[in-house]
Amino acid sequence: MSEFRIRHLEPGDAAGLSELYGDARVYGNTLQLPYPSEWKLGARMDGLLRAGRYQLVCEADGGKMVGSAGLWRLDDERLSHIAGLGIVVHRGWQGRGIGKLLMAALLDLADNWIGFERVELTVYPDNLAAQALYRRFGFVEEGRLRAHSFRNGAYHDALLMGRLRGGRV
Repeated sequence: MSEFRIRHLEPGDAAGLSELYGDARVYGNTLQLPYPSEWKLGARMDGLLRAGRYQLVCEADGGKMVGSAGLWRLDDERLSHIAGLGIVVHRGWQGRGIGKLLMAALLDLADNWIGFERVELTVYPDNLAAQALYRRFGFVEEGRLRAHSFRNGAYHDALLMGRLRGGRV
């Protein structure tokens, strides 16, 4: 039996998300603000669970949330074949295959159950581990978004990476 279980996010998961996003090495690689409160994440649950969003979590054998990942359909009608993707893994659990499990589950949903033609994401250029994971799943760098987001007191570039269904280049 696997040490980890992938499941859909549930309305009562705000505490687990708050702990997951509460570490600087986790939120620093996302567009989330530091110190997320359980209350604020609880208030966002409806948005995370709405139609067109597919949010998964990874639990370790005792039920501890150790990762989270999501796909969301882009809102414009002409872009409805595209999904955005985001993924985080708890700092203490990084390097144990959780990102790989979450990516495999999300891309199975995207390719085989929802029919997204394209999945795209942004990643900071200094997040080499995440870039390696994305490349392993067929993502390629498509561009650099200059001064994309504010992090640690300065604007930072982000890389745009994309993947077509079936890993086509």
